[in-house]
Amino acid sequence: MIDVMTESTPPTTAMKRRGTPPRSRPQHHLRQYRTRIIVADIIVIGLVLVIAVRARTSMTVFRAASDVESNVIPLAGIIAAAWLAIMGARGAYSSKYLDAGMSQYRAVLDGSAITGASLGVLAYLFMYPLSRGFYSLLFLFGIPALLVERFAMRRWLHHERRRGKFRRNVIIAGDCAHIDDLAKILQRERWLGYDVIGVLTRGQESCQVVSVPVLGEPTDVVAVAQHTKASAVIFAEGSFSRAYQFNRLARALEGLGTELIVVPALSDISSQRMMIRPVAGMPLVHIEKPRAERAGGWFKRGFDIIGSFLLLILASPILLIAAILIKHEDGGPVFYKQRRVGRKGEIFECYKLRSMVVNADEIKAKMLADKNESDGVLFKIKDDPRITKCGKFHRRYSIDEIPQFYNVLRGDMSLVGPRPALENEVAAYESHVRRRLDVRPGITGLWQVSGRSDLSWEDTVRLDLYYVDNWSILQDASILVKTFRAVFTSSGAY
Repeated sequence: MIDVMTESTPPTTAMKRRGTPPRSRPQHHLRQYRTRIIVADIIVIGLVLVIAVRARTSMTVFRAASDVESNVIPLAGIIAAAWLAIMGARGAYSSKYLDAGMSQYRAVLDGSAITGASLGVLAYLFMYPLSRGFYSLLFLFGIPALLVERFAMRRWLHHERRRGKFRRNVIIAGDCAHIDDLAKILQRERWLGYDVIGVLTRGQESCQVVSVPVLGEPTDVVAVAQHTKASAVIFAEGSFSRAYQFNRLARALEGLGTELIVVPALSDISSQRMMIRPVAGMPLVHIEKPRAERAGGWFKRGFDIIGSFLLLILASPILLIAAILIKHEDGGPVFYKQRRVGRKGEIFECYKLRSMVVNADEIKAKMLADKNESDGVLFKIKDDPRITKCGKFHRRYSIDEIPQFYNVLRGDMSLVGPRPALENEVAAYESHVRRRLDVRPGITGLWQVSGRSDLSWEDTVRLDLYYVDNWSILQDASILVKTFRAVFTSSGAY
């Protein structure tokens, strides 16, 4: 049985012997962020109220409504306060949702929908002469504005965390193998805002990846949390030998204000595929089957056809200018065709704007042995001498990939998916990596919005397999939005 320490227990001998981290400053990052969110919501709702009134008053399509201002102004403060209160009741300002994107957006949507329905019903019941035009404009503008504001605030928060602000000091408990795996992720994904200040593990003086002191064993967590004032303790695999021990420990930590985070023995599974069902006091996690078959269905295909057709039309002027510049530079062909491996191993011709010299493939064969900078089956060089002057610019902003919209229309590719691989790359795949071929390859994907060429081969595979197993149309839309940012900032492109 675990020997749970109480708050009055002094710091452990192990902590004194192995090293003590600096005491954590009180963490008020979520409180500060919540305040900024509330202020931003008030400003957005206030602006939307003004815009809706002005827009309805100036509209000539419908019958003139000179009494809009006199009817709305007395209610403006009540509408704004009710809107904020209902969103708050739906969790829009809850600490557990402030750092969770989809949950936060859903809370805003739910709160706004309830506000709209309540306002309409009350106006009808009390026969209040509220302009229907104003009512429609208020929520037509207001809901998208609030969602955009929340998205912008999240982007700002992630940016500030990368700069070292709004961060939380945490302790990781578990065995060193799992601690190291988790530490790698927290170090790589700086936007998460976690700084590891110590670890708790059994029988180890140090762990390989994290350069922080071992403060004791998982059973010492109460004393360590009290001494360091860490914002959270993350329990990885190997923290405890029996399931009931964790809840006993949680009771002992109840008065410390330290958040408990558990990393389950699951990885690369999206929350949409998980459902928790408590059975006899045990939280059973039911996992939905992988979604590779859905990713090849008619809904995604229809999305690809419409999206690629529109994007091809919009990008046609850029394509024309790029083609003229390529032809002018060296007189060679404008387009480049290459055999690639598609869904289920089918071979197709992938089209690109030529960004390299005409004999690039011959030069590549000579460079494979000593010039390749990739740590996997890919071939990539940061300063590739085969790239032309035009090609360097086109690659940086992904202009060379515009012709692949034609591949999407044909059904060879998708707008979003794993990177289309070469035949020799597929031949070198390990068995589990061939899972990438269960969906159509994409023009963009998780690999592109997560670092592009800066990623290691291991991370590229992990992201592609995550996409295949956890596909959803919302994820596709999110990746496309993030792609525009990655392209315009030219992050990791070469």
